[in-house]
Amino acid sequence: MSQQDRSRPLSSAEPLSTAYDTALLDLDGVVYTGGVAVAHAVESLATARGGGMHLAYVTNNAFRTPDTVAAHLSELGIPADAQDVITSAQAVARLMSDQLPAGANVLMVGGEGLRVALEERGLVPVESADDDPAAVVQGYGGPGLVWSRFAEASYAVRRGVPWFASNTDLTIPGDRGIGPGNGAAVEVVRIGSGGGFEPQVAGKPLPPMHRETVLRTGAKRPLVVGDRLDTDIEGAFNGGVDSLLVLTGVTDAPQLVAAAPRHRPTYVDRDLRGLLTGQPEVVVEDGAARCGGWTASVVGESLALDGGGDPLDGLRALCGAAWTQAGDQGCGLDAEKAVARLGL
Repeated sequence: MSQQDRSRPLSSAEPLSTAYDTALLDLDGVVYTGGVAVAHAVESLATARGGGMHLAYVTNNAFRTPDTVAAHLSELGIPADAQDVITSAQAVARLMSDQLPAGANVLMVGGEGLRVALEERGLVPVESADDDPAAVVQGYGGPGLVWSRFAEASYAVRRGVPWFASNTDLTIPGDRGIGPGNGAAVEVVRIGSGGGFEPQVAGKPLPPMHRETVLRTGAKRPLVVGDRLDTDIEGAFNGGVDSLLVLTGVTDAPQLVAAAPRHRPTYVDRDLRGLLTGQPEVVVEDGAARCGGWTASVVGESLALDGGGDPLDGLRALCGAAWTQAGDQGCGLDAEKAVARLGL
């Protein structure tokens, strides 16, 4: 999808796994949820890999090292090596190393994944604002992160030390539900330092993460695959590459229909089986959008849906009608009844 064409999901005559050379896959909500693989993920990825598609796993979670993530994937039945994993810790470490002298002390608030990424770039993690840090960096540190580390970061930021963050996701999914993410920790330091400072952020949806991913994978025609509009899909938009939204994680059908242009994926499918198929055409004409056996149209302040068939085609048609009507704005039409017909 070009940056100018955000009026409907696009079609593909061939399977996405052959139309693109590399899948840049988000993890939580796409490949696994907590410690369990998402339905159809293992077999779909195996088929895509067997057909020649390179699989790269791209995560905003800076806590775990690439080795640990790869081992987890392999345990789930998805063979992966550390070089197949790209984290926001790696992206922020490169961003910092481009601006700091080699061997610089960095006040780190985070976990082992961030520490390893910093050391890979020749930076030295320290724990105190009195250790002469050249920068402060925050990455998700898990539930055991000591409160005093936020205080040390606040002292340094207030003194004017450059501030970096791996990502600013406010929440993170876990085995027990949704908990506070690194973005919440960044807000703690923002408040503690007086509120007048902003970190440089590397993770999705910002360009440093896309740059890190392309550098590490060598992708020529990548396809971003994710479940979140505000990180995965917006990151693809910012990078000027195509994207596939899967409905196995955070985003639901009403949110997709209401999406602003930067949050509109190129393709949408139920799960990772969408990598193995083509994508149907959405035809928009005379104020209506058709896909499969469904026709969606705007009636007053609402979206209407007629026809039948694959519910996912109905969702694609609704997106076509809503996105065309909204133009370069988010859709404010009432889609509740139309989406409810689909049972998604």
